[in-house]
Amino acid sequence: MVLLLDRILSLVTPLLLLRMVMTVPTCTMALGVPPPRTAAAAAFSSTTTTPSTTATTTTSTATTCTALTAAATSIETTNTTVLGFDAVPVAPSDPPLSKKQLQRLSQQLPLNKVKYKIYKQMRKTAQEYQMFEDGDKIMVCVSGGKDSAVLLVLLLQLQQQLKDQGIVKTFDLVAVHVDQKQPGYDGQPLVDWLDDLQVPYKILEEDTYSIVVEKTSPDKSFCTMCSRLRRGILYTTALELGCNKLVLGHHADDSIETLLLNMIHNGQMKAMPPRYTSQRGKLAVMRPLLKCLEDDIALYAQFAKFPILPCNLCKNQPNLHRPQVKLLLHTMESAFTKDTKKNMLNAMSDIKPSHLLDQQLRRAVGMDPITGEDEMDAHLEV
Repeated sequence: MVLLLDRILSLVTPLLLLRMVMTVPTCTMALGVPPPRTAAAAAFSSTTTTPSTTATTTTSTATTCTALTAAATSIETTNTTVLGFDAVPVAPSDPPLSKKQLQRLSQQLPLNKVKYKIYKQMRKTAQEYQMFEDGDKIMVCVSGGKDSAVLLVLLLQLQQQLKDQGIVKTFDLVAVHVDQKQPGYDGQPLVDWLDDLQVPYKILEEDTYSIVVEKTSPDKSFCTMCSRLRRGILYTTALELGCNKLVLGHHADDSIETLLLNMIHNGQMKAMPPRYTSQRGKLAVMRPLLKCLEDDIALYAQFAKFPILPCNLCKNQPNLHRPQVKLLLHTMESAFTKDTKKNMLNAMSDIKPSHLLDQQLRRAVGMDPITGEDEMDAHLEV
């Protein structure tokens, strides 16, 4: 028992990383990644004694926990931000850590772990589709939901990192939100948050709510007309602001659900492209989060406590098909494989025209539309 206690006490250093609040005589621990040995760690290690009897064990444990609490609360957190991630608490008397060490430690914190996962995929998508270039002025559409909030924060981080690395010398971001005059709307938390971010922003006021309610038949979804009206307003605003690109917060789940809905209702294999050019004004419309899963985005938004404005228009409609498709995907993950959505996302990037029925697609990729043979290979054989 004594040896076990000593072993437990020797492993509690990670408490300082997360600055947990401990009670006496029981200490609860949430382990992240063990940080380097600190001055505070030495302080509480020196208080540990080896009790000779069972009676003294409880007293020693209580004394040690009290010392741990005092040591943890005495630490002054150094607010060092590495690549936009939350700082790791470091005692002032510790030897300085390198930027790489700080980054590695920071990325293991729960908040930063999911943030880094999304950020890494977003940056990869941006590189694949050449989304950000010198001289760009990019409008970020902020709906008030979790997806666009995550998008804006990560784009601000990416903007700074690309500049620091000399990959992109300069590009500007401006956030735009549309107040659609929904009943009970309160946009002040969003405005306060945008002020805190110190990002240029514009709040538009357009009563699309009344139009949508009036023009949509009872058996139809409000979402279709609402999104079209809002999109038109955003395109117009982007041109007025002199923006050449516009980014939206759609993620992988949105794309997969759209694919299934189009197959079911329209008989088309059509999802959401990561980038396209609008017919109006030749704006580049981009979706940097399109390969990021909604579960990760929701978790990060919850950790970060972003201000979320509820949509009071579509959430009150019964029998909407998109929520039912979400449930279908969840059922498939439970019944078949937890990688269902990941695999469906990968499938959209791994098309086999020879195994589909679209003759135009076969012709477009250089195949014989009838046999599916590669026309170039057939020509060489002759």
